[in-house]
Amino acid sequence: MDFVTGLRCRECSRTYPAEALHVCDYCFGPLEVAYDYDAMAVTVTRERIESGPQSIWRYADLLPVTDTAPIDLRTGFTPLVRADRLAAELGLGELWIKNDTVNPTGSFKDRVVSVALTRARELGFKVAACASTGNLANSVAAHAARAGMTSVVFIPKDLELAKVVTTAVYGGYLIAVDGTYDDVNRLCAELASEHPTWAFVNVNLRTYYAEGSKTLAFEVAEQLGWQAPDHVVVPVASGSQLTKIHKGFGELHRVGLLHDEPHVRVSGAQAAGCSPVATAFADGSDAIRPVRPKTIAKSLAIGNPADGWYALETVRQSGGSFAAASDEEILEGIRLLARTEGIFAETAGGVTIACLAKLATSGVVRPDELVVAYVTGNGLKTVEALAGTTGPTATIAPTIEAFASAVEVEGGSHTT
Repeated sequence: MDFVTGLRCRECSRTYPAEALHVCDYCFGPLEVAYDYDAMAVTVTRERIESGPQSIWRYADLLPVTDTAPIDLRTGFTPLVRADRLAAELGLGELWIKNDTVNPTGSFKDRVVSVALTRARELGFKVAACASTGNLANSVAAHAARAGMTSVVFIPKDLELAKVVTTAVYGGYLIAVDGTYDDVNRLCAELASEHPTWAFVNVNLRTYYAEGSKTLAFEVAEQLGWQAPDHVVVPVASGSQLTKIHKGFGELHRVGLLHDEPHVRVSGAQAAGCSPVATAFADGSDAIRPVRPKTIAKSLAIGNPADGWYALETVRQSGGSFAAASDEEILEGIRLLARTEGIFAETAGGVTIACLAKLATSGVVRPDELVVAYVTGNGLKTVEALAGTTGPTATIAPTIEAFASAVEVEGGSHTT
């Protein structure tokens, strides 16, 4: 926060103080945090970062907070896994999986919530709230409990059971809404006006919340030996995560942590049943038409993405592309990642892997590139999606003979 100069409109560049603001009152454009990068470059070094905690807070100098004791569940610094077996299946060269399934509440949302609620506490908020497709609900409830804040979380009523339970267990208010995520989000925008003393992390605190996604770029660069990848594949819901990952690589170079200017190609992954940004890209259009989601990838089911246009522009300017995966392809993506690399992803991760496969087949993602695919949520959250398609290989009587007749293991032998 020592390096934050205020907030700035992404459309008209008007400036505002670093308060709980998210929309420009002149042009209604979204606000973002503005930093003094020259001052930051004097302080921030690789050595300073490497001596920090094994969490996102090793990058505190690059985040919009001052609190030296942030609301932290030890989020971040998750594994970057070299995925040679998956790469071989897809015909790629150097492929890495950024495995955010192991965060405290099982998704990347812990990054954005840790930043948002730490800033909210600095601003004097006592109530933490959000509109969520599930993962954000889990994280807000958990971080609020850790901080001693009251949480009020809103979700669509048809959310996966695991995400409902792992929100309710923290003891806050959990409100199920009869509608889509876009209906929930609209309600929360209205409630934010009615309750100005509540910190809606993805409404009035969105400006700070979004900055947490930059740590997905910071960690990847550090884990690759302080270099940027050639190409990243990122799942897209609101579009914010994709734009902030791209911004993160640029910031590292701007403050001198990357000697070579990054030229990261960014590609987006969406579910075919909710693909307004991928559709606009395919059509060559700047207009992102809202859709009513119909997909098993509920954590990506945002039919009217707030940052969709910015995600579209980021992908185009970086030389990347978009792909969309059907529900069947999403399930195959989950199984493919699990059987090749031992990582169990939720449906959003299945979208990433399925779209990565499509982009590799089309030649957009190339074998000569260092590629990072972001897997952002744990498969235990969406086991219902696999019901009826995944189960026992066989059901047998408890005898050696029954096993021998049911299973033939390659390279093995049966003893009678």
